[in-house]
Amino acid sequence: MLTPVIGTAPIPTVAAIVITVVIVLFLIILFGVVIPLPLWIAAVFSGVKVRISSMIGMRLRRVPPQVILSAMIQAVKAGIPVDSNSLEAHYLAGGNVFRVIFALVAADKANIPLDLQRATAIDLAGRNVLDAVKMCVNPRIIETPLVSAVAKDGIQLKAIARVTVRANIDRLVGGAGEETILARVGEGIVTTIGSAVNHKTVLENPDLISKRVLAKGLDAGTAFEILSIDIADVDVGKNIGAELQMAQANADKDIAQAKAEERRAMAVATEQEMKARIREMEAKLVDAEAEIPMAIAESLANGNLDIMAYYKMKNIMADTDMRQSMAGPAGKDKK
Repeated sequence: MLTPVIGTAPIPTVAAIVITVVIVLFLIILFGVVIPLPLWIAAVFSGVKVRISSMIGMRLRRVPPQVILSAMIQAVKAGIPVDSNSLEAHYLAGGNVFRVIFALVAADKANIPLDLQRATAIDLAGRNVLDAVKMCVNPRIIETPLVSAVAKDGIQLKAIARVTVRANIDRLVGGAGEETILARVGEGIVTTIGSAVNHKTVLENPDLISKRVLAKGLDAGTAFEILSIDIADVDVGKNIGAELQMAQANADKDIAQAKAEERRAMAVATEQEMKARIREMEAKLVDAEAEIPMAIAESLANGNLDIMAYYKMKNIMADTDMRQSMAGPAGKDKK
């Protein structure tokens, strides 16, 4: 008679063992690598509704679920409604998800109107949205470089201004930066000093510069709002008016000297030309005097001039030479 064997179990086959191992490995990979199970549990208990299929889709889209879930947990705990699709789109566009969430939380606590769409737009525009929110709460002071300008009396003044600015959330996208603010403030300082009657007026009332510059609305079209402009230092520079007058006087002197040199050169040229003409006339006179004896001889030979008339002419010439010699220095000494 056969006795039943008590306490024995059927021996598992090799196929069952392989299937069990594969299932265990699949679950380990699914919940350990593909789906961060601890983070998903924390999200569920934090009130973040994310399906496991959505997390698998994040992996397929190469979006880290840790980043999206952590950001959503922070936003939900701060009372800010966000959705995973918007955060995924911002991550895929190259944005900083955590910086956007931190900015939204800071803006909400400071009662600054800022939504997710504007925050992501600011972040993708290349501006630090978190620093912008902080600047709205704590304005920043920027200092202009040394600005030189000349008053109407010709005295140069050098001024440095400190500009207190606050970020304008509405104009962060497309608005000009700090360089534009500094350039406009510098232009306003130059205009104000240049319109002053004398430099003493500016030195006595440096607040005239800040008031006039602030009244121009220099923050238009920029990403900031100017709260105040304070003149930190005003120094007296060179006497530009006197230097310009001296330079003009030297230029006038050089022009006068050039014109005088031109006139002298023309006078020298005229003198040389007159001397040349005189030498030419003297040469012609010598030639004419050399022909006189020949003409006299020819007249005597032809009978046009008799000998008595010739001697009379010689006597007149001798008498003329004597009178000229007496009228000269020798004749005066004799008298």
